[in-house]
Amino acid sequence: MAIFKKLTKIGNSTALLIDRPILDLLNMTHDTRVEIALGDDGKSLVIRAAADSNERSAAFDKALQETNRSHGGALKKLSKK
Repeated sequence: MAIFKKLTKIGNSTALLIDRPILDLLNMTHDTRVEIALGDDGKSLVIRAAADSNERSAAFDKALQETNRSHGGALKKLSKK
C-alpha cells in the first residue's frame, strides 16, 4: 500500500506530516522517538519507532555478559599487559 504525501516547509526545515490513522496503526504518537535510516536501495527512507533506552540497555547487558562469558579470560590477560 502506498500513500503519497508532500513535504511541508517549517521555518528552515522540511517536515513530513503523518496522519493520525497511520500513527494509530503503528501505535505511535506525536512524541514517539523514531529512527530514520536509508533504505537498501539508497533512495528511500525507513522510519520506525526507536527502541527505548531500557530495551537498548537490556540488549547491551546481554551482549556484555555473553562477551565476558566467551572471552573474559582473554580480556583479563590483555588488560594486564
